[in-house]
Amino acid sequence: MDAIEAEPLATALAAIAAGDRGALAELCRLTAPRLLGVALRVLRRQDAAEDVLHEAYLSVWQRAAQYSADRGQAWAWLAMIVRNRAIDRLRQESRRGEEELASEDATPDVLVMDDVSMRGMTADISRCLGGLPGDHRRAILLAAQYGLSHDEIARRLGRPLGTVKSWIRRGLADLRECLEA
Repeated sequence: MDAIEAEPLATALAAIAAGDRGALAELCRLTAPRLLGVALRVLRRQDAAEDVLHEAYLSVWQRAAQYSADRGQAWAWLAMIVRNRAIDRLRQESRRGEEELASEDATPDVLVMDDVSMRGMTADISRCLGGLPGDHRRAILLAAQYGLSHDEIARRLGRPLGTVKSWIRRGLADLRECLEA
């Protein structure tokens, strides 16, 4: 967010939607380090994260016209694509492992949620986030939505690192308690 401003990203996405390859190169230059961090947090493997990032940029090239600034920030849209690709990669690897180990009576440990459940969960999370103190909510969103580290959040908010860590820890505990209620 410090180094990545929303307007250049939205402009680049509009140019990509019009077929401008240079805009895709510029988008990669602006976002690759942080988006790689998003993928690494999910996958924990550099090689897999780099593959996912490449796949995500291909997806952005194909789907840039679907981005709408009215529905959210460009960075959040890009981070969601990378995070979803990374989760898909984990599922593929999990399935491959399950297939290798599966027996006739084995049951999958994967929890499948339908759209209605997902929408309800999203509404619950939004409601619970709204109940958090502003600083806690901001710190959690900077970490979850933008993939910032605790150190980056502390710099962004101008607060000590320990304070930010406490806000996130307490905020997540409050969020968990609210969601379980």
